[in-house]
Amino acid sequence: MTIEWRYTIERGFGVLSVAGYLGPEAVRRFSGAVGWVVARGSGPVIVDLTELRGWSAEGQLAITEAARHLASSGRRLELAAIPADGPLVPAGNCPDIPVHSDLVAALAAHTRPVSAAEEPQQAWRTDGWPS
Repeated sequence: MTIEWRYTIERGFGVLSVAGYLGPEAVRRFSGAVGWVVARGSGPVIVDLTELRGWSAEGQLAITEAARHLASSGRRLELAAIPADGPLVPAGNCPDIPVHSDLVAALAAHTRPVSAAEEPQQAWRTDGWPS
C-alpha cells in the first residue's frame, strides 16, 4: 500500500497533504514528495495528515527525516492532524516539529487564515489523489 499526495503553495508557506498509510512501502514516495516540495517552494511546510489512515515507525522516521531535509534548506516542517494511533516521537537530533490539531489551526498559526475557498497559487498532486 502506498500514499497519494498533493502540494500547494499558499501565501508564504506550502501545504503537503498526504492520504493513505505511511508505512514502509510508502516511505520512498513520501521522501520523493518532500524532494518535490524542497525544489518548488519556500517558507514553512505544513504536512496535512487529515487523510492519513495511520503510520508505522518507518513512516514516523520519514517525517523526522523530512524535517531534517527541510531544515537543511532553511525551512521548517509542521504537522496538522496527526493520526490517532500515536504521537510522533522524533529521533535524536530532529528539529522542533510544531504539531497542530488540524489544518485550520495550522493555517491560523501563519500570517492570516486562508479560506478553503481561496485558490492556491500553485498546486501539484499524484494521479490517485482523492477528489
